[in-house]
Amino acid sequence: MKLSDTVTGYTCSATSPNAEAVTGAELKELSAQIPNWTLETRDGVLQLERVFKCTDFLQALSFAEQIGTIAEINDHHPALLVEWEKLTVTWWSHSINGLHHNDFVMAAKTDEIFKTA
Repeated sequence: MKLSDTVTGYTCSATSPNAEAVTGAELKELSAQIPNWTLETRDGVLQLERVFKCTDFLQALSFAEQIGTIAEINDHHPALLVEWEKLTVTWWSHSINGLHHNDFVMAAKTDEIFKTA
């Protein structure tokens, strides 16, 4: 799956509890396409995370609101931590306690929003 092909034309939906988490080669392939994101494990759950540098608190807040809008459209919601001059975004699929391809798509969509923020 090429994430660049899915950023504008792909709408995610809530991840089914029966969906399979990405693993192995697929995890490596998708991670390579979003190089600014890190893989983090919290409470045994693999997650994607990126800290975005912003000019001030208001830019971070505005960026968080834009992510919130796409999260609602795609029925897929991240953890957002708004701080002075930065926004931390964490994507994972709560329903499967891990990473699904939707998380990688949403990370790529987040990167695209940041380019224009």
